[in-house]
Amino acid sequence: MKKQYAFLVDSEKCIGCFTCAMACRNYYHQEKGVVWRHVYPLNEEIYPHRERAFFSLACNHCENPACLNVCLVEAYTKREDGVVVHHQEKCIGCGNCIRSCPYGAPVYNPVEKRAEKCSFCHERLDAGLLPACVQSCPTGALKLIDLATMEPGNHVQFPPGFPKNDKVNSSTRFIMPKVPTMVRR
Repeated sequence: MKKQYAFLVDSEKCIGCFTCAMACRNYYHQEKGVVWRHVYPLNEEIYPHRERAFFSLACNHCENPACLNVCLVEAYTKREDGVVVHHQEKCIGCGNCIRSCPYGAPVYNPVEKRAEKCSFCHERLDAGLLPACVQSCPTGALKLIDLATMEPGNHVQFPPGFPKNDKVNSSTRFIMPKVPTMVRR
């Protein structure tokens, strides 16, 4: 069975420290204002304790990626392991991918005049290493999983607050935080 890599975001463990986003930024030396991974606090309507629950999001490496399907110069490829790679050297900066991605993963780099996005640290994966964001997470809230062998569990594909788009079928999975137990003495 072929591997199908994906991110597992454990909102129960994420403390919103931004270490994952900084590891990505430090590894790829992104231009100022160009961000591939974001950490979002969960809306109070989803989780009423917003200081304690976050989503760490980058590219979702979709099953049917919109970015790949609209690119005029084939600057995107999808590997057999599910990783959607952006080949920046081929990009002409037309913005089709940026406008087409329902999750806002590709971003425009005004210095390079092209689009960029998370490519799952595919070079690190090929070397047997974890993506920089996963390796850096101090609480283990961000994990690399294989969808092909993932057992059913407490994870969801489309949690509240995350747009459901069956057309592209995001590979990211989430563990939602539990409401804390209040103990009164």
